[in-house]
Amino acid sequence: MPRRPLVLRQKFVQDSRYKDPIVGRFLNILLRDGKKSTAERVCYGAFDIVQSKTGEEPLKVFHAALGNVKPAVEVKSRRVGGASYQVPVEIRPVRQIALALRWIKRSALARTGKSMREKLAAELVDAANNNGSSVKKRDETHRMAEANRAFAHYRWLEGPRHHGLARRLALARPVRHAGWQTALPR
Repeated sequence: MPRRPLVLRQKFVQDSRYKDPIVGRFLNILLRDGKKSTAERVCYGAFDIVQSKTGEEPLKVFHAALGNVKPAVEVKSRRVGGASYQVPVEIRPVRQIALALRWIKRSALARTGKSMREKLAAELVDAANNNGSSVKKRDETHRMAEANRAFAHYRWLEGPRHHGLARRLALARPVRHAGWQTALPR
C-alpha cells in the first residue's frame, strides 16, 4: 500500500470569454504579479489580432498552434552505474499541453515588437502555420530524443521498485543468480 497521499488533479478554470479550460490555463501562465485582468487583456487582444489577420476563429488558430507545439517525447537524465544518460521518455498529455503553453509564452516574450498582444498574436499565427520559435523548440526536443534513442532501454529504470537494478546492469561482471533476468519487464 502506498504511503504517500493520493494526489488529486486540480480542475482547470475556464476562461470568461470562450469557456475553454486550456485558454484558462494559458491565462494563468501569462499571469504576472497576480494581475489576471491584464493577462486577459493581453490574451483576448492577441486573439482579436489573430482574427483580424487570418480571418479565422481565434480559438481554432490557438488549438492548431498548441497541436503543432506539443512535444511527444523529451529526454530525462538517468544515472546508471556512475554515468548519466539522457533517456528519451514519452510525455503525458497534461505535461504536453503545459510545455506547449509555456513555450508559446516564452517565444512571444522573446520576439521584438510593440506590445505583448502583437507579439503573442504573431507567435500564435506562426505556430499554427508550423513555424516560429516555439515549434523550433519542439523540433529541438524531438531531435534530442532521437539522438539519444540508443539509451531508451534505460527508460524502465524508474521508481523505487527498480532501485539498484541500474547499477547491477551496468556492472562489468554479470549477476550470478538466475531470477534477476526473469524479473525485468519486457
